[in-house]
Amino acid sequence: MATTMSNTTPQDTPDRSWRFAAIALLAVRFVQGWIYWGGGTRRFIYGPQKLDVHGHWMAYKFQTAMPGAILGTDHLVAFLLHHFTLLYAGVIIFSAVEMIAGFMLIVGLYTRLAAVATLGLSFVLMLLFGWQGATCIDEWTMAASNFAMGITLFLAGSGAYSVDNWLLSRKPTLGQNGLFRWLGGALPLPLSDGAFKKLALTLFWIAVAFIVATYSYYRGSVFTPFHGGPVSPAKHHWKLDGATLQKDGAVTFHAYVDSGVAAEPSNVLEAALIDTGTGKPVEKWASSTLSTLPKSAFSNDFAYQQIHTGKFGITGPVGAQATVRLPSTMPSGVTIGQGSYVLELTSVNGHVWKAPVQHP
Repeated sequence: MATTMSNTTPQDTPDRSWRFAAIALLAVRFVQGWIYWGGGTRRFIYGPQKLDVHGHWMAYKFQTAMPGAILGTDHLVAFLLHHFTLLYAGVIIFSAVEMIAGFMLIVGLYTRLAAVATLGLSFVLMLLFGWQGATCIDEWTMAASNFAMGITLFLAGSGAYSVDNWLLSRKPTLGQNGLFRWLGGALPLPLSDGAFKKLALTLFWIAVAFIVATYSYYRGSVFTPFHGGPVSPAKHHWKLDGATLQKDGAVTFHAYVDSGVAAEPSNVLEAALIDTGTGKPVEKWASSTLSTLPKSAFSNDFAYQQIHTGKFGITGPVGAQATVRLPSTMPSGVTIGQGSYVLELTSVNGHVWKAPVQHP
C-alpha cells in the first residue's frame, strides 16, 4: 500500500509547491495585466482622443484629482497643468508604462519587473484618485486591489505558462543569472527560505499599512465611523476667498470647486451680496444674469477644467479655479456704503457657499 501511494502521489517538493502556486495565480496575472493593458490601449489605440490636446484629453481627468490628492501630489498636478510639455510627457509615459507592463504580465515576460511597475502605478493612482467614487469608493478599491496583486505577482512570479519559462527552456543557463531570477518569473527568487519569508512579510505589512491607512483617511470605518472623506466625492463644494467689493459695485472673488462628482459639474443659480447687519441682499445676480456673463468675467487658473457660464448660471467642474467678476447691479449714481458684507452663491440643488467681502 505504501509503495503504491508513493508511486501515484508526486513528492511535495518546495520547487513543485512554488510552481503550483505560480500557476494558480495565472488568473490574477492575466487580470492585473489586462487592467493596465486596457488602460494604455484605450489611449493609444481605441480612444486616441484621450491624448488629443485639442479635445477633452487626459489633462482634464488629472485636474479633477487635485481636490483630494494627497502627500503633495495635488501641488505636482497643479505644476504640471501649468507646464504643458511636462504634462504631456507625463501622460504619455504613464500610459506607455501601463500598456507595456500590462502586456508583459499577460504573456509572463519579465513578470516581476512588470509587477513592480504596476505596483508603482497603483501607488500613484491611490494618491491621486483614491478619494473619488461617489457610492462604492471605486478608485480606492481598484488601487488597493492592484497594489496587493502587484506584490503577490512579484513574489510568486509567472510559473510554467509564461514567456519567462520559455526563455529559460531555450537557455537553461539563465537559471544561474541572478538578474533574470529577480526580473523574470520562471524560477523562485534567489533567496533562502528565511530571507524570502522576511521579504514577503515586509511587503505584506507595507500593504496592510497602506491599504488600512488610506481607507481610514478616505472613508473611516477603522477608528472612526464611516464618513464621506475629507474631500467629498459625492457633494459639490465651492471654496470662496478674496471676495472684494469694487467702488462701482462690482464684486470679484476667487472660486475653487474643491469636491464633488468628477463626472458632473456644479451649477450656481444665484449670487447675492448680503449686508450682515440687516441680513438683506444689497445686490443680487439671478440665473439670467449669471448665464450671460461675458468670458472676460472669468480669469481661470488652468487651461483645462474651467469655471464658465452655463445654462443655469455659472458652471464649475471639479478642480476648476478662477477669479470671477460680477458686474454691479446698482442704479447709475448709487453707491454701496462701507458696511460689512458677505457674498453668497446658491447652487441649483440649494447648496449655499459664503465668503466675507472686503473693500478695496
